[in-house]
Order: sequence, then structure tokens, then C-alpha cells
Amino acid sequence: MKNTDVQTRREFCLNACQAASLVAFSGALSAILQSCSSDDPFSSGPDLPKIQATAVSGTITLPIDASSPLATVGNAAQVQHGGGTLLVARTALDTFAALTAICTHQSCTITGYSNQIYTCPCHGSQFNTDGQVRRGPAASALRKFQTQFANNQLTITL
Repeated sequence: MKNTDVQTRREFCLNACQAASLVAFSGALSAILQSCSSDDPFSSGPDLPKIQATAVSGTITLPIDASSPLATVGNAAQVQHGGGTLLVARTALDTFAALTAICTHQSCTITGYSNQIYTCPCHGSQFNTDGQVRRGPAASALRKFQTQFANNQLTITL
């Protein structure tokens, strides 16, 4: 056997360390890619549809017809108006819940909604449609606004 065919202890250790580093890097990369997938438990869910509105004398009035994202019970939308953004969910046939869209943790705008749960995209805080914290880091509820629904018109009092 030639001396060049024999791997030295130093070469063996170097190759083993390189292989172990490659395996560790692959595992870390896999974890990073998995956290970016839709199965991520901190994913904010699908983005809410947006409705543009105008506040007049402290109230917002929205028509709710078949084309509205709020036409179906269980759906929600972001209502954007000159003074900010609200989260509005249709919780029953004639009942809606309106909340501030600003997360109480670090003031990020909440954009995700799935299964009657709002999720903040910044740190994963979750809130139910009544604004109560379901999962932190947020510790306090979202501000709730009074709603009234009649004649296919939703009125939100700011």
C-alpha cells in the first residue's frame, strides 16, 4: 500500500468535522425553511381582505351585500379609514365584532385571520373575535367598538 493511499489521523478528523458541520447546517436550514412554511405555528394565516371606508361624525357605515367580504358568518376583514384600521368579523347572522387592528404587544398591524382567530404577523400574538388574548406575547385585549346592523348596513361607532 502506498503512503499516499493512507489517510492521516489529521485528515480523518478534518473530514469528519466537515461532514458533521454539513449535517448540522442541513438540519438548521431545514428548520428555517420549515418555519417559513404555511404549517408554521406562528404563521399569521391568510391576510384579511381590505375594505376602504370613511368615518363621518365618529361612525363608519358599511354596506353588507353578497359581494362584501363580510357577507358570510365567520368571515372577517380589515376596515381601513382615515383614522386607522379596524378588524371586523361577522360572528352571527346579524352580529359583527369590530376591534382595533393594532396589536397590544408592540403596535404592529394585525393582518392574519383563520378559524375566528386574528394573528399578529410580528410576534404571533393571537386574539379571538371579541379581542381577548388567546396566545401572547400580548398581555392585554384589543379595543372593541360598538356595532349595529340593520337593513344590510353595518354601523361602527368609533
